[in-house]
Amino acid sequence: MLKEILELPVEGQIFYAVLVFSWTVYVWEAYLAFRQRRVYRSTMHVPTELGKIMDSDTFAKSRLYQLDKSNFGFWSGLYSETEGTLILWLGGIPFLWRISGFVTARFGLGPEYEISQSLVFLLLATLFSALTGLPWSLYSTFVIEEKHGFNQQTLSFFLKDALKKFAVTQCILLPVTSLLLYIIKIGGDYFFIYAWLFTLIVSLVLVTIYADYIAPLFDKFTPLPEGDLKTDIENMAKSICFPLTKIYVVEGSKRSSHSNAYFYGFFKNKRIVLFDTLLEDFSPMNKKDEEHAAAGQTDENEAAGEERAKPQPKVGTNKKQGCSNHEVLAVLGHELGHWKLGHTVKNIVISQMNSFLCFFLFAALIGQKELFLAFGFHDSQPTLIGLMIIFQFIFSPYNELLSFCLTVLSRRFEFQADAFARDMGRSAELHSALIKLNKDNLGFPVADWLFSTWHYSHPPLLERLRALKGPKQD
Repeated sequence: MLKEILELPVEGQIFYAVLVFSWTVYVWEAYLAFRQRRVYRSTMHVPTELGKIMDSDTFAKSRLYQLDKSNFGFWSGLYSETEGTLILWLGGIPFLWRISGFVTARFGLGPEYEISQSLVFLLLATLFSALTGLPWSLYSTFVIEEKHGFNQQTLSFFLKDALKKFAVTQCILLPVTSLLLYIIKIGGDYFFIYAWLFTLIVSLVLVTIYADYIAPLFDKFTPLPEGDLKTDIENMAKSICFPLTKIYVVEGSKRSSHSNAYFYGFFKNKRIVLFDTLLEDFSPMNKKDEEHAAAGQTDENEAAGEERAKPQPKVGTNKKQGCSNHEVLAVLGHELGHWKLGHTVKNIVISQMNSFLCFFLFAALIGQKELFLAFGFHDSQPTLIGLMIIFQFIFSPYNELLSFCLTVLSRRFEFQADAFARDMGRSAELHSALIKLNKDNLGFPVADWLFSTWHYSHPPLLERLRALKGPKQD
């Protein structure tokens, strides 16, 4: 088999090399997932070292949740890999390009209008991807997430949200792509510099406007009310010279009961966003528990007539979701640590260096007709197709290596941010917050070492808790 491939023309060798590498990565990922599923299946009881931080009920729920997600990931991954292989093997990309040409021809636009044809191709490709991914997304949301108590969406809300996301994506993707293709066309020998600068500007603009203009299209953002929490956050920000301007609470609970917090903005205009599910006093999940408890108490009183029933503990008293104000401050201390330690800037620099390198290599490779022949383009060499072939397929080994390196770097940054919060005197609160967040999100605290090394951008819970008690992270 290998000998036959090596005897093929260069374009044939490129095609099979892409397929072989893609399946090699899939098999590697499947092997890692198998190792982690083995951990889920074999770890039936709370390990001794976790006994003080996780009860057996939560441990069992997290184990089943992660096992369901892992099994789902196996089948969805297999489908995705098979679909991608069939698209390449059956010539799906040149076929869709021809269809795009037929569509533009109906409007009197010939092959010379390559950018117009490219936009039609991009629209059809993203539509195909959205439709084929929809059943998997539905199953993940309304079977797995619903089964384990995380989904808060109705089917109607989900579908409307999906349509809105698709429309917003097209409104951004199509104009940006058309301008990028135009820059590459007219940029001359140094087009890769102009293309890189353009993508840099676009990324900075999107980061700037996302939270103010795009995110509110999908979620409700409200200012954090005046009170102790807001005052404490502002004081903490001042103590490290963080230029905080606004604090928002986002209604993440209308989609999921998972929790999160982040900050955004450039220069002197930083803003903090807290998910309502992160805040013990805001989480609708806690309000539901209180309502259920009150309803249950009312039923008991009615059943007993006027007889006073023996007081019962409230449902959810020990299962309250979210963090206390002090724990929220510790979590934000961690997030602000990323800013203070320059992690955000470092990530931006790494991203842009990678982007520049990729455009530089793209400029060196785009003229190689064998790349287009390998994927069925015998009569034309469209720029958009060249971008897809080189960035998605030819660069795939480099992308895998870079992804792993960024994962390792991310874990290092997480340890450093934890240490920053600890040095602010919030070690105990961060310790309890990490445990609560792990419980609320049903994170499984036991991980296969190889799986976690390859996949986890955040260190496993136990490693973070141990590090909080250890020496300062460099």
